[in-house]
Amino acid sequence: MAKRRKYPAELKAKVALEALRGEQTLAQLSARYNVHPNLIATWKRQAKGSLVDVFNGGGQKRDAQHEAEIKEYGGGIERAKCPRMAVQGHEHTGSSWVTV
Repeated sequence: MAKRRKYPAELKAKVALEALRGEQTLAQLSARYNVHPNLIATWKRQAKGSLVDVFNGGGQKRDAQHEAEIKEYGGGIERAKCPRMAVQGHEHTGSSWVTV
């Protein structure tokens, strides 16, 4: 069974930008970069969707939202990773489990 290819972010950005320009068809870009046209269309769609976040400061909003969720749940996510350990009276302390 063949493994899936992993493409570097730089290549994805470059191909998506060229697809957004519209100077070449997806088929032409596919032949040029040896990437399936459906994959190029997906990268193009993702690039379009994330452009709005660039100008709205979306990365900063997501970071703040993530921090708020961590405070709200108080580490419950770590306990959920291994509920059996939490039930047995262990607590996750960042890098290891300790008995409480």
